[in-house]
Amino acid sequence: MVTVNSLSGGKSSSYIAANYPADYNVFALVRTNDKSCLYPDEKLRQVVSDKIGMEFIGTLEQDNIIKVMLDLEQFIGKEITWLSPKTFDEVINNPSITGKNGKQYLPNMMTRYCTTEMKIKPIFKWWQKVINEIVEMRIGFRANEQSRAKSMIKKTNKNGNSVLKTIIGKSKTGNRNKWGEVEWQKPVFPLIKDAIFKDNIVEYWKDKPVRFAWMNNCVGCFHKSPMLLKKMWEKHPTKLEWFAKRERESINGATWRSDVTYDQVKSWNSQFELFDEDFDECDSGYCGL
Repeated sequence: MVTVNSLSGGKSSSYIAANYPADYNVFALVRTNDKSCLYPDEKLRQVVSDKIGMEFIGTLEQDNIIKVMLDLEQFIGKEITWLSPKTFDEVINNPSITGKNGKQYLPNMMTRYCTTEMKIKPIFKWWQKVINEIVEMRIGFRANEQSRAKSMIKKTNKNGNSVLKTIIGKSKTGNRNKWGEVEWQKPVFPLIKDAIFKDNIVEYWKDKPVRFAWMNNCVGCFHKSPMLLKKMWEKHPTKLEWFAKRERESINGATWRSDVTYDQVKSWNSQFELFDEDFDECDSGYCGL
């Protein structure tokens, strides 16, 4: 069976890329076309543009994610496939995706279509074009994250494979698309199988030439706690402004979270100084396959 390492830019999935060689290594990058989030290094912007086959303006992940993935590619000595067909701006402004009668409907904890549109579907469409047979997909859940693995396994079919609803052809008249479910990947969890914990991974990367970001995934992910979002406002104000602006401009009062807006989080007065080590990777979001 063809093997694929699903990479997020974090230390765990990168550990898999380094220690469990696969036929393919795939990374889906979250982009924005908002020039207020312009990636500062013009040369690296061009490198990323060449990798994804379209203009790269900026990312809503930490900027350092670009260096992480380029470093990792050099470290493992094997090409990483970069995918990013749609920007976050394009996703949330597409009525056919938001599905709310043409009104803007921001993704949230109940309807996480951002992960589907910017992580899962790009990898699925790449898979259809390049492989098109069921693959073993390595996921970077650690030994203490068995509950996350079980949740993913519950979503597989009786064969233990993930399926995705997609267009599989045309109707008999040829006037409408024909939809169906396609089996495409069998998720496996090598870190759980081999009892690899966070401390093992941290120790492994201590002396390696990969410049990891503090956290991977979108800096304004609604899965982050409000306290962590406040920290992100302090570290990445321009990017968090992008998330806050989407709420302000929503024509139907859409918000990322039901309990607090991002402008409200910004205005909080911290009762104590927040340090990076106050947060764990489990706070960083849920954008894995």
